[in-house]
Amino acid sequence: MEQRISLVTLGVADLTRSRTFYESLGWRGQETEETVFFQAGGLALVLWSRAELALDSGIDDTGPTGFGGIVLAHNVRDREEVDALVAAARNAGATVTRPPATTFYGGYAGTFTDPDGHPWEIAHNPGFSLAADGTLTLPDFGAA
Repeated sequence: MEQRISLVTLGVADLTRSRTFYESLGWRGQETEETVFFQAGGLALVLWSRAELALDSGIDDTGPTGFGGIVLAHNVRDREEVDALVAAARNAGATVTRPPATTFYGGYAGTFTDPDGHPWEIAHNPGFSLAADGTLTLPDFGAA
């Protein structure tokens, strides 16, 4: 198996509401067969019915309450962009679960949840470089 992720699919309660939320953040989606696809750099974010996604995955859906064990992250180039994006998400209807603040690793981050409770961390990590196209490059953690 190659070391990459091609798609991240979020199970949503209301496809129109979720698409509207992400589009109000500036994302542009394409809908086909009751599924919305967003190009997100080198991968795709997909919105699909939570019930259909659970069924397709062979998993019982216990409902949208509680932590689902996954956090999506969007890294940015500076602290000001963290503040701006978290504010834009709040204005679009997100719930801010952790206001932007300095992190233990010397960065700056905040977290919000989308209308279906999927957490997004918006982070500036000075140790992770971002290319002009937004591609993240991990540092060599073993280097001195």
